[in-house]
Amino acid sequence: MDDAAPLTGEPLALDLVNTLTAAGDLLATPDDLRKWQQLQADRLPDAPPEDALDAVRTVREHTKRALDRVREGKRPDPADLDALNDAQLAAPAIKALTWDGKALIAANRRTGPPASRLAAHLAEAATELLADPAVTKIRQCEADDCVMLFLPAHPRRRWCSPARCGNRVRVARHYQRHKLDEKDPAQ
Repeated sequence: MDDAAPLTGEPLALDLVNTLTAAGDLLATPDDLRKWQQLQADRLPDAPPEDALDAVRTVREHTKRALDRVREGKRPDPADLDALNDAQLAAPAIKALTWDGKALIAANRRTGPPASRLAAHLAEAATELLADPAVTKIRQCEADDCVMLFLPAHPRRRWCSPARCGNRVRVARHYQRHKLDEKDPAQ
């Protein structure tokens, strides 16, 4: 698996934070943001406008800082919480009613400037994660060169991805064992 490929499948706020990797920022350009949104299409609204990148990166930074503190059982900086709240206020959500031909459907619809809607959606996801008691179970990948975060479904999970870091760690352990065997044939 490509280390520069975004890790997906965690709660949306974690997927956002995980766009900051040991290899660099996976949301460096508007095109990067568009590609990431396509990977998250089932959880995110329409494609982001060109000017949404700064707002999304701001939400990511405040989410990361608040998450780092909350995971350690510490109070997050009020400025980070205010920034997440402000991002949501910039494009508030309403429950909009529509008729699907058979029944009424209530769905969130964001108002506000198009550039703020994606950031507001992500700030809402961050808010939900930060307020969830499971936030204390979030772990950082145990691979030496990985900074990815994940919420383990199984208590023994150690890596962000079995295919990405898990395999790399197992291969390195195997190499070290066999390297030691070659040096000491008496074993």
